[in-house]
Amino acid sequence: MKSNCGVEIEHIEKESAAEKAGLRPHDCLVSINGHKIRDAIDLIFYGVEPDLKLQVKRGKGKIAVAIDAGHVSAPGLGIVPKSFKIKTCRNNCIFCFVSQLPKGLRRPLYVKDEDYRMSFLYGNYITMTNLSDADKKRIVKQRLGPLYISVHSTNSEIRNKMIGNPGASDILKEIKFLAAHRIRMHTQLVLCPGYNDGKNLEKTITDLYRHYPYVMSIAVVPVGLTAHRKKAIMPVEKEDAVRAIETIHKLQSRFKRKHGDHIVYAADELYIKAEAPFPPLQQYGDLPQIENGIGMVPLFLHQSKRVKIPEAAKGKKFIIFTGVSFYPYLSKFVDRLIKNGIDIEAAAVENTFFGKSVTVTGLLTGRDVMKTLSGVAGKNDILLIPDVVMREGDEVFLDDVSRQDVEDILGVKTVIIESTPKGIVEAIAKEML
Repeated sequence: MKSNCGVEIEHIEKESAAEKAGLRPHDCLVSINGHKIRDAIDLIFYGVEPDLKLQVKRGKGKIAVAIDAGHVSAPGLGIVPKSFKIKTCRNNCIFCFVSQLPKGLRRPLYVKDEDYRMSFLYGNYITMTNLSDADKKRIVKQRLGPLYISVHSTNSEIRNKMIGNPGASDILKEIKFLAAHRIRMHTQLVLCPGYNDGKNLEKTITDLYRHYPYVMSIAVVPVGLTAHRKKAIMPVEKEDAVRAIETIHKLQSRFKRKHGDHIVYAADELYIKAEAPFPPLQQYGDLPQIENGIGMVPLFLHQSKRVKIPEAAKGKKFIIFTGVSFYPYLSKFVDRLIKNGIDIEAAAVENTFFGKSVTVTGLLTGRDVMKTLSGVAGKNDILLIPDVVMREGDEVFLDDVSRQDVEDILGVKTVIIESTPKGIVEAIAKEML
């Protein structure tokens, strides 16, 4: 949290340089070596300078703290600052997922962030529509990259219509500015039939490619629509997905020949919608946009072939669930476990909370999971819960149903697992001990 005293310290790591220097939670860090501290980024940026001199406000007074660079460990000073106030989005995107949420969810889910700091720190996508000149200068000065940028279209008329902001600046000019200052970027295009598909899709990818290698990757993802949407927008159908993949593959071949890098990638969901085979995992490079649903399924399939299956144990039955779109791939891996003597069943959970068109695992709710498994799970079964359905760092689904609620209502033991083949087999092996 930023205030007129600087940045308040939330936590001090044990045995850290900050703890040894006498810093405490609730101290306000005002400056480092004369540089004002506004947020966690300033702390990272200026905290690496040798021989640090910190100005700290404690209560009504101020203290000076010196830290020798030799006492700073690799993770940093050991200061965990309070979160800064997030800049919110002023756009009105036709596909905005937050606007498609039903009422009654946790308040943080309705926050539409549009903050370059969150983009740099956590990989959140921004449209760059609320950047001030001061923000741009800071990005350049502190080398804040890579940034994650939602482009959608390089045609300003189309893009501004899609993001619901007629006064938005030309995104290509913003991209050129960052590239000219050697700031690296990952970009995404949310594919909306009738808006940015067809020739516009090809032109947008080509326009962005011209700024390679600073535009490091281009992701094409299908628009996600819930049953609660208020705006009329067409979903991506099989024919749309097939055409988009054809365009992407054509450009990939050209980019690969010239640079040895595919640069542009289709979301896993496009291949599923097109009923097309996935490219080999090596074609995804270092998986630059896996958090955006690009390469997750190929990586799972690759890992599932190499993971060691644990020995079966009598009297142990496991149940695992997933979203509708990923079910065929999980089911094949589960079949392999069954052939090795493990008693396990996979279930596909249909999303009635957001709508049947939402098929990804990460948006499943506890209520839909319990509804699907109520006639499947027995009281002695062990339910493996993929970690992607839980709020980060917690044991709660999107609809505030907890892991314990599922356990109590279904009468089963629950285990939260890493959503990988290794995570599945490790959880099974542990339960068989």
